[in-house]
Amino acid sequence: MDYLPIFLDLRGRKGLVVGGGDTAARKASLMLNAGAWVHAVSPVLSDAFKELAGADRLIHIESAFQEKQLDGMDVVFAASEDDALNRAVHDAARARHLPVNVVDKPEVCSFIMPSIIDRSPVMVAVSSGGEAPVLSRLLRARLETLIPAAYGRLAGLAGRFKKAVRGRFDSTDQRRKFWEKAFLSPISEMVFSGREQEAEAGLQAMLDAEGTAPATGEVYLVGAGPGNPDLLTFRALRLMQQADVVVYDRLVSPPILDMCRRDADRFYVGKERDNHAVPQDEINMVLVRLAKEGKRVLRLKGGDPFIFGRGGEEIETLREHGVPFQVVPAVTAAAGVASYAGIPLTHRDHAQALILVTGHLKDGSMDLDWDMLCRPRQTIVIYMGLKGLVTLCDEMKKHGMPGDTPMAIVQQGTTLNQKTVVGTLDSLPALAARAELKPPTLIIVGSVVSLHAKLNWFNPEPADDDHWHTPLDRPASM
Repeated sequence: MDYLPIFLDLRGRKGLVVGGGDTAARKASLMLNAGAWVHAVSPVLSDAFKELAGADRLIHIESAFQEKQLDGMDVVFAASEDDALNRAVHDAARARHLPVNVVDKPEVCSFIMPSIIDRSPVMVAVSSGGEAPVLSRLLRARLETLIPAAYGRLAGLAGRFKKAVRGRFDSTDQRRKFWEKAFLSPISEMVFSGREQEAEAGLQAMLDAEGTAPATGEVYLVGAGPGNPDLLTFRALRLMQQADVVVYDRLVSPPILDMCRRDADRFYVGKERDNHAVPQDEINMVLVRLAKEGKRVLRLKGGDPFIFGRGGEEIETLREHGVPFQVVPAVTAAAGVASYAGIPLTHRDHAQALILVTGHLKDGSMDLDWDMLCRPRQTIVIYMGLKGLVTLCDEMKKHGMPGDTPMAIVQQGTTLNQKTVVGTLDSLPALAARAELKPPTLIIVGSVVSLHAKLNWFNPEPADDDHWHTPLDRPASM
């Protein structure tokens, strides 16, 4: 985070804007709208400024800039057409430790102005840190369509009940749960449709009916997908934002974890190969304990919770202990990673069946139905198979699969760090070792892999001397 987003309370405070043009007028208007007394320093003012002339909190100082004009100011804008003057204003303000913005010069600003969506008292600010202001404006335009003006009225309704809610609930946690329940109820729609009196009566009834927070919370078993935050479901994102506790594993990517509620407690229960940080039985009971404490628990799992995610074991335990839960499926690694690698899992010219298996080694062996896996015209996807790659290839060849069968292994699929190694049953183990791949990886076996070179869209084909990517039509020794 390059900047700390803050909102300044300028009601009754003083702001200085140096400059008399249209840009300076826009900054003055923003401060006036925020309740500030604005001192505009310029020998002359533009027509845009004259439109603000009726504001009783606008004071025109008809002179050149002088440092003494900074006395008593709370915020400063340097918005003249003179770069040297703007620099002088900046230096003088910084010497007095005043926040100063030099318009269109983010590199010399102590703060920058975002694009603003005003739904007072709700305010939304969007910034690119000065790197791409046009992009910020486009994002603001999109958000304008997603945030109705009625959100301001909804916030006003909440403000009128703030004192009553504080008096009813002792803890911040209880108050938060009440407001989340209220905002997700039909009360919000009543406000949006102009039925504010009905909404106020409904909110009062909800408050009267509330005693204390429920004795038992709930567990949200949510799939985080293969790693790309864009592949999360809307429902997953909503539950991630309202959970009190996040219990997550190693396969949840940091960008997805960052999308959880900032103040939620976090428990890492990740399991690595041959190193289980927390045994599964203990994870199950952690979920039970936290829910019994009245918390909303987000069990965030990489991929889909019901595909090699042991989600079934977790909800069995929750059911046995009477803990409410809900399950949110996700894009599983097989579908997501294959799509981003340009490898269709089924294709009428290549494969009419798809098999998902786990390649996890136990006691140095891989206990799979090899005869079933080695049948023609099907695609096999192996989860957690990196360590056993050599064993996997050897066993498939022993059970009749040709050594030139196309095969791929993808590391960190769907993310910007995606790395794809393509070869055959004969060549892939050596290629993968040379690429120094690390989990999480996914292995795809079958003739559909031959389509990768043509259909690869997410990761452009690397240069011929790239050391980790070997298309099928290159010699295995390359």
